[in-house]
Amino acid sequence: MDIPRIPLGDWVETFINWVIDVLGGFFDVVSTIFSGFYDGVAWLLATPPFWVIILVIAAIGWLAKGWKLAVGAIVGLLLIAVLDQWENAMDTLALTIVAVVIALIIAIPLGIWAAKSQTVSTIVRPILDFLQTMPAFVYLIPAIFLFGVGVVPGMVATILFAVAPGVRLTELGIRGVDPEVVEAGNAFGATPGRILRQIQLPLAMPSIMAGVNQVIMLALSMAVIASMVGGPGLGKDIIQALSRTDISLGFEAGLAVVIIAMILDRITSGFGNAKRGRKRTNLAAAKDEAPDTDAPTVVVHAG
Repeated sequence: MDIPRIPLGDWVETFINWVIDVLGGFFDVVSTIFSGFYDGVAWLLATPPFWVIILVIAAIGWLAKGWKLAVGAIVGLLLIAVLDQWENAMDTLALTIVAVVIALIIAIPLGIWAAKSQTVSTIVRPILDFLQTMPAFVYLIPAIFLFGVGVVPGMVATILFAVAPGVRLTELGIRGVDPEVVEAGNAFGATPGRILRQIQLPLAMPSIMAGVNQVIMLALSMAVIASMVGGPGLGKDIIQALSRTDISLGFEAGLAVVIIAMILDRITSGFGNAKRGRKRTNLAAAKDEAPDTDAPTVVVHAG
């Protein structure tokens, strides 16, 4: 007995064609905004001499984690420059920065909303599960149908691939704040917005920064795959190396990706640890100054 075939693929194709016909203008606007954003960041990274960018990144590394990270960033970025991968590396970094910024603009507010509303959390959770379990290459299919070939479909695929951990860890951080601290803020007459800004977000910041770190790492990995649909950067050399079995080119481009990933990971983790350390210091200071009581001490700024 033959099992009847369900033409699911045909239905999806029909739906995609309908979306393109109805919302084509919207996708054109999104494409223009994303490409303009990318062109601006790419110009900002490519215009100054390479040593200026190296010093800026080293300074950020020094602020995040000290002189060791700054020196490591200088050595790693100089190695990328002498391997003649600087321009490709800056293209990959620009694509990663733009995708991460847009993903965080979506992820952090959505995570806060999910933490505040169980209904939103219930709706969002299966969507995030779907996004995290889908193979990375599958994201390229609808992106290229909706936006064509170029940097924009790669950027859209990168955002979809990387947004999930940002939402999850933001929600986890907000929900993990001690309810007694929030109740104390309410007792002092603080508004929900002030409680969010002055109590929940500061206490949840280590978890949120861990989400930022994961978003960056996923975006960087997807930015390489995005070169398959015309995205610029190191991914082009990696794909060429695979097609030609060019070990030297593949090793150099792959090493550049690893260096960028390590620098970004250390910078974000450094800022996350710094925020965690400041939070512990502030809590310890508040405990020392508080009267000898079991009730929690919460400081809510007036005004």
